[in-house]
Amino acid sequence: MPQTEAKGAGSRGISEGLTTPLRPRWWTELPLILLVYGAYSAGRLLARGDVSTAVGHGLDLLRIEKAVNLNLEHPLNRLFTAHTSIGVPADFWYASLHYLVTPLVLIWLFRSRAVHYAAARTWLMVSTLIGLVGFTLMPTCPPRLLDAKHGFVDTMAQYSDWGWWGGQASAPRGLGGMTNQYAAMPSLHVGWSLWCGVMLWRYGRTPLVKAIAIAYPLLTTIVVMGTANHYFLDAVAGAAVMGLGLLLVRPVQRGAARVKARLRPVLATAVATRAAGRDKAPTDATDASSATDSSIVSAGCQTSAGERIPHQRKLGTDPGGKPAAKPGGKPRGNKGARPAGRAADTGDGAQTPARGAART
Repeated sequence: MPQTEAKGAGSRGISEGLTTPLRPRWWTELPLILLVYGAYSAGRLLARGDVSTAVGHGLDLLRIEKAVNLNLEHPLNRLFTAHTSIGVPADFWYASLHYLVTPLVLIWLFRSRAVHYAAARTWLMVSTLIGLVGFTLMPTCPPRLLDAKHGFVDTMAQYSDWGWWGGQASAPRGLGGMTNQYAAMPSLHVGWSLWCGVMLWRYGRTPLVKAIAIAYPLLTTIVVMGTANHYFLDAVAGAAVMGLGLLLVRPVQRGAARVKARLRPVLATAVATRAAGRDKAPTDATDASSATDSSIVSAGCQTSAGERIPHQRKLGTDPGGKPAAKPGGKPRGNKGARPAGRAADTGDGAQTPARGAART
């Protein structure tokens, strides 16, 4: 895949000073995102808490809001309940955009603003995990699940015939029991929409995109309160979680870089060792086969080192085909050999000239 924008090119943001030379790979990014989202979903499901404790936390938040005149949930909920033209679109907004807009912004960053993608993705994931800690430590009953005397109407249940959801949160009909309905604090609907707004505002180039960047988190905040799914303080906590996640982006990325630097030599050594093991076995087998083939000169006959013909040492011939010398240095087969310098007896013809030479 192509390289990313040069460092410092274009708009700078949370990724300044943390850019990487190559574009992230989708086959590593997708499993990472699915892993974090799976951990978030599983943790959110398991962190149910005690119902009475969750209801107590919800009533505490409601009392705090009334004490400081921030009780915005009641008027918005009455408006959504009274007007179908407002309540139904709000329910669709709550049930779907949370799961559509966030992935689309991630994909847009990955494809068009890859130099900023890694930091933005880290921000989103760290904030999501912090939110999971909040669900675990403070299970909170949303306004729609409080007793009717508190004045809230569950618009998701009221308009359930209009959509795929049932009377249990925004889950598909029949699957409400598989969700944690007491994970209201903090509101990650608001937190994720704020993340999307920041990304669109920071890296968008047209006035329309910047207008969407402002409108999306504001409307999401209104929707979560009007549908009685969150308190105003839940929305504030969602924004605070995103702020904390932003502060942790650089430490988390630096820590991840150090871990990768330590693991890279270990992984490289393991891969090299494994590759060498695969290459060595065929080579050894080939060498052994070649050695066997070169030693076979005829069917069933093999030579050993220093032999040109089979059983050469046993036959007593040297490599040139002559009789091999005995260990004592005396030629094999010449028992009557004369000392050096004395002519050998080769027959009568050889002895006669020698006698003639003596008489003379």
